[in-house]
Amino acid sequence: MKKLAGLFVAISIPLSAHAAARMVSQTGDWGVYSFERDGKLVCYALSVPKEARPSEVDHGKNYFLVAPAENGGSNEPEAVLGYAVQPGSVRVSVGEKTFKMFVKDNTAWVADAAQEPGLINALRSGSRMTLQATSARGTRTSYDYSLSGITAALERVARCR
Repeated sequence: MKKLAGLFVAISIPLSAHAAARMVSQTGDWGVYSFERDGKLVCYALSVPKEARPSEVDHGKNYFLVAPAENGGSNEPEAVLGYAVQPGSVRVSVGEKTFKMFVKDNTAWVADAAQEPGLINALRSGSRMTLQATSARGTRTSYDYSLSGITAALERVARCR
């Protein structure tokens, strides 16, 4: 996990502008990373999928993270996929709860910001999250993430600010 999550620093998402991102801690399957934004320390929790389907396709590097909003607001769940995604095709499920994601290129956020706290609560109380997406080429994909360590990681993120 540490090795894969460490690759996160090199991918091209908004956080990658902060090349000095470093691992702060690792709990279960979630790592906490930090970087400086406008002179302030910012932390985010990140994990990689335990399983990717279908197995016969190249999924690239995939991550799910929870990071503070740039405006200093609440935490925002975010999915980063290793390929371009069809708009409206990303959904995250934890237990019986499903959350539709808004897509831009290879990144997805909760479509309804009012549902972000609900997703974060589901992550804290669940054991597994499944993300489903359809690539720009039409390939349906699915990723299973372990939620082991997410609560401790989010608590560490909150103390980092």
